[in-house]
Amino acid sequence: MGGGEDSVKALVTGGGGFLGRYIVEKLVARGDSVRVLGRRNYPELAGLGVDSVQADLRDPVAVTRACEKIEVVFHVAALPAVWGKWKEFYGINVEGTKNVLAGCKAHGVPRLVYTSTPSVVFDQSDLCNIDESYPYPHSYNCYYPATKAIAERMVIAANGRDGLVTTSLRPHLVWGPRDNHLIPKVLQRAKARQLFIVGDGFNKVDITYVENAADAHLQAADRLVAGSAVAGQAYFISQGEPVVLWDFINQILERLGIPRVTKSISYGTARSIGAVLEMVHALFCLHAEPRMTRFLAAQLAKSHYFDISKAKRDFGYSPRITTAEGLDRLVSFIRQTDASARV
Repeated sequence: MGGGEDSVKALVTGGGGFLGRYIVEKLVARGDSVRVLGRRNYPELAGLGVDSVQADLRDPVAVTRACEKIEVVFHVAALPAVWGKWKEFYGINVEGTKNVLAGCKAHGVPRLVYTSTPSVVFDQSDLCNIDESYPYPHSYNCYYPATKAIAERMVIAANGRDGLVTTSLRPHLVWGPRDNHLIPKVLQRAKARQLFIVGDGFNKVDITYVENAADAHLQAADRLVAGSAVAGQAYFISQGEPVVLWDFINQILERLGIPRVTKSISYGTARSIGAVLEMVHALFCLHAEPRMTRFLAAQLAKSHYFDISKAKRDFGYSPRITTAEGLDRLVSFIRQTDASARV
């Protein structure tokens, strides 16, 4: 574990995951002491001198124990999927967050940074440069944003109670080297010729290079004190420059020697297919994720990008890694990984 007089004792839930591991590495690099709570052991983190606690977020005793002698919690762990059982989403995303809040209260943890998602305000319409005043929708057609919204509201409501100061970050479409969710799924479907442009192909979206998202977490935590501008607030995080979604995807595919996506279907057709597949999967209790859902159709067809000026103003966020540089790093990583797999 880390170092000097100014070092902080941090707990990172989900610290072995994609974004969580980058946060851990940045904390360690600056000399902070880090504890990770995750479902598995992560040998690569042990090599960094990180204290690992193997436990489930739904275990309140284990979560409370993990919060002992901690000065700041980064609650990154979540179930991020477009399909699954309500019980699973609620248990991990909501009950898990309740347990983290209870653990903070039990041990007098002063600061909590929660990793949310812009999907908590996604209402199936085009969201163009909206800011944090945009309201939560009245309903959701996906359990992930529904449960993340419940959890975010709990975190914000907990600000100022029992000596705890909280904030919520909403990084959008986090990508980069070691991504085990977003980019691999796109590449898999593209290689199998199962990827289609949904809508007119001109929708703009915000993306967030993973190191920029990690930087935002540390910057917010460092400014998070009682009475500060950051306390009790939610923030959109991104590159600050939206991309045309399908141009960005095709740029990645081209650089990896994978054929571009050219075939398209209308948003209405994709949404209808999603509704049917959701019904079939629910009726026959199929565990596999449907190839299309209503939520996914809207995510692929609609514009969703955000005003990040609040994060810039309140805690000095600025995307350090440009999209072009991030893309270079991603492509290099994928090529190296593929080469290693062939050896």
